[in-house]
Amino acid sequence: MPRSVQTQPLQPSAPHEAFDAREAAPAYEVRTLGCQMNAHDSERITGLLETAGYVPAVDREPDLVVFNTCAVRENADNKLYGQLGQLAPVKRRNDRLQIAVGGCLAQKDRATIVEKAPWVDVVFGTHNIGSLPVLLERARHNEQAQVEILEALETFPSALPTKREQAYAGWVSISVGCNNTCTFCIVPQLRGKEKDRRPGDILAEVHALVDSGAVEVTLLGQNVNSYGVEFGDRGAFAKLLRACGDIEGLERVRFTSPHPAAFTDDVIDAMAETPNVMPQLHMPLQSGSDRILKDMRRSYRSKKFLGILERVRERIPGAAITTDIIVGFPGETEQDFQDTLDVVAASEFSSAFTFQYSVRPGTPAGEMADQVPAAVVQERFERLTALQDEISARLNRGLIGSRAEILVSAQSGRKAESTHRLSGRGRDQRLIHFSVPEGAPQPRPGDVVSVPVTGAAAYHLLADPRDASEYELRRTRGGDAWEAAQAESCAAPSSSGAPGAVGLGMPSLRRP
Repeated sequence: MPRSVQTQPLQPSAPHEAFDAREAAPAYEVRTLGCQMNAHDSERITGLLETAGYVPAVDREPDLVVFNTCAVRENADNKLYGQLGQLAPVKRRNDRLQIAVGGCLAQKDRATIVEKAPWVDVVFGTHNIGSLPVLLERARHNEQAQVEILEALETFPSALPTKREQAYAGWVSISVGCNNTCTFCIVPQLRGKEKDRRPGDILAEVHALVDSGAVEVTLLGQNVNSYGVEFGDRGAFAKLLRACGDIEGLERVRFTSPHPAAFTDDVIDAMAETPNVMPQLHMPLQSGSDRILKDMRRSYRSKKFLGILERVRERIPGAAITTDIIVGFPGETEQDFQDTLDVVAASEFSSAFTFQYSVRPGTPAGEMADQVPAAVVQERFERLTALQDEISARLNRGLIGSRAEILVSAQSGRKAESTHRLSGRGRDQRLIHFSVPEGAPQPRPGDVVSVPVTGAAAYHLLADPRDASEYELRRTRGGDAWEAAQAESCAAPSSSGAPGAVGLGMPSLRRP
């Protein structure tokens, strides 16, 4: 199998010494930069590390910091090198500390990372996550940085040990890689061609998650609705959704992300007819201009995109649809941008990830003429986000007075301490902050509450029941699993606090 392996002398830190078995187990911290696929990979990384004898760095400084990186946007590069710079003096003070960089940026930059930050110990790619423990030990023993990048997948990530971020929910990869050639995207170069897992393997993993207490599963792939092409079944994704509907105990099924060009009515039918598939869809638009979509090599046009949304809403009334949009793609004119505003207004997305285009070396778009000036991109970005904020707020206000069924999260909002509210996600994936009436039982993360929606903002809802008669709590196997995980980690169970787990930087579905 093709492989790029390099070693670099470590500097300026002191030589590593092997950990003494009589000392406390080495502690790790994982920092995830990027998408849900990266966050899922980070669960594999934490599982590998704990299998190798590491423990989470809770209330102590880590002996290992692992960065799982993204290469899609320039700010991800800046964030990584900024954080590596902050760790340089820590590394000089602590000769036990090891630093590893993996993920898409590592696959792209390779030895450049060690050249820019020579205090990094290990660089590993998207195809050899399972090699991390060995590379760390080799770097410590040889007192040299280890750079190992494979050009093809070594082991499908789901075959690796996993430590899930939450006991009541989990991600399941159905494929890795991408067969599309979008001119702005470097992912196919970094994660390779699409590789599909067999349906039986996927369903076995879903069953295992449910058996361990998960009540929600999210199916992951770069283009989930192209799943099955590799083994000759173009209807495989719709069949997979329906099969998930037959799994007893699985209450919520989500998936991300589909591609509009390959999105077919059999998937819409499966969503509508499978009760545990949630009424929520993330459908990346990228641009509302047909000319720009062509330059992006996005093989659909705005009319087809809007037609998909119309059919989804016909079959699934009230479905929440979210999207991705890039502002300032090379050559974008004011009319192109107005086309995007028009499609956004017609689409009525509940939320959107909106991004300012940035040049990514190695992509065709990075070589295009007519790069849009930064000031123009910023001004358009502000107009787009203002429009989407207004749409999101209006749609959310329309939900006031309805009842929401919330899967309670272990993470609370930033104002939770002062508002005494807990947080969770509705069936449509909207973020909801809710209060528990005086005298009513407290939910655990993973439990489900039903409450009236009493307030709304652009990117969250509020639910404050007047009394216990408006509040319903259903204790679930997910809540049981969360409580058991707390007991196993020797953390005191708490209905309002998050577990003492490693934060994987799971992205939330909202505009940055």
